[in-house]
Amino acid sequence: MVVVAIVGLLAAVGVPNFVQARKTSQTNACINNLRQLDGAKQQWALENGKSSADRPQSSDLQPYLGRGDSGSVSNVCCPLTRPLVAMGGYTINAVGTPPVCQNFDLTNHPANTY
Repeated sequence: MVVVAIVGLLAAVGVPNFVQARKTSQTNACINNLRQLDGAKQQWALENGKSSADRPQSSDLQPYLGRGDSGSVSNVCCPLTRPLVAMGGYTINAVGTPPVCQNFDLTNHPANTY
């Protein structure tokens, strides 16, 4: 009986911490993706002589994301977007404006780069 009580107490303490750690991990992954997208936009604009008002497409950013010459946008998606699809959950915006997560929520998913 004492063992069951101890296990119950540990579960009561551990589960909320696990949920919070998962939420933090998803937010950090999303922030990292937004930083990669912003860096890819800046590099695209610099190499192609674009202004801050120009708006790239995901195909324009593909060579700047990932390894190799071809790059990949398939692994750039918000962890809260279901199903996971390339660029899912993100709005790229113009070069002078940071990309945003469509799942942004100040309490549960505060992912932004500014």
